[in-house]
Amino acid sequence: MTMPSTPPPAPLLGAADIRRLAAELDIRPTKTLGQNFVIDGNTIRRIVAAAQLGEGETVLEVGPGLGSLTLGLLDAAERVVAVEIDPVLAGRLPATVRQWRPERADALDVVLADALRVTELPHPPTALVANLPYNVAVPVVLNLLARFPSLRSGLVMVQDEVADRLAAGPGSKVYGVPSVKAAWYARMAKAGVIGMNVFWPAPKIASGLVRFTRHDPPATTASREEVFAVIDAAFAQRRKTLRAALSGWAGSPALAEQALVRAGIDPTARGEVLDIAAYARIAEGKAPTA
Repeated sequence: MTMPSTPPPAPLLGAADIRRLAAELDIRPTKTLGQNFVIDGNTIRRIVAAAQLGEGETVLEVGPGLGSLTLGLLDAAERVVAVEIDPVLAGRLPATVRQWRPERADALDVVLADALRVTELPHPPTALVANLPYNVAVPVVLNLLARFPSLRSGLVMVQDEVADRLAAGPGSKVYGVPSVKAAWYARMAKAGVIGMNVFWPAPKIASGLVRFTRHDPPATTASREEVFAVIDAAFAQRRKTLRAALSGWAGSPALAEQALVRAGIDPTARGEVLDIAAYARIAEGKAPTA
């Protein structure tokens, strides 16, 4: 009895395809835009699998570039909304999808915009999956989580040390502002490391995968902006005690100590030992301005 064969995976862009497209468009990857194109199909499949997309997902992809990851996402998602800052790349992407995934061409929306400033999308995204430029990865993630509450989960590829920071918990040596602010929105977890040779041009450092699942922010009467102001102050001088580090934010060391005591926090503690809920309590405990 002959067993039915498993159909081969749909083709993805390889190194030769990426270089051919780049030459056609006269594209030279730039450090300014953080352009490192994935040239390995198995890596694309690994990223899509790690994203754990559910049924009916509308995926937001930031920086689709020449379309390597876009094709893989179209195989797994109901719709892909691709935000691209480079007008040449944004203009070419639909044609690439029509060539490689003609049956999925209508499932792609391309938005020419800066992901740090985008405020509207043609469809509410439910998941973020992106190979993010190293130099703006953290602000892009935080901005998108703030702007689009429909984002419930995602997977981003960032510089490996940035991945460690985003996923770090209180007490870790790399726990800092990105860790705490990201925790306002979601639970972040490291989901793997990607080597350098699967990119063109190859970066000088490895990339890390970070998966997130959105949760409700801490129950607090303080606004997000007020809580984030405390976080910024606490880590601006991370070697100092919170009493000293928050003195400018509170108005004086004495007022900082009062806010900390009201929040149930030792004034001699340092910022790297507090979780997001503690920062929310501190923000609540600030004395009103006269």
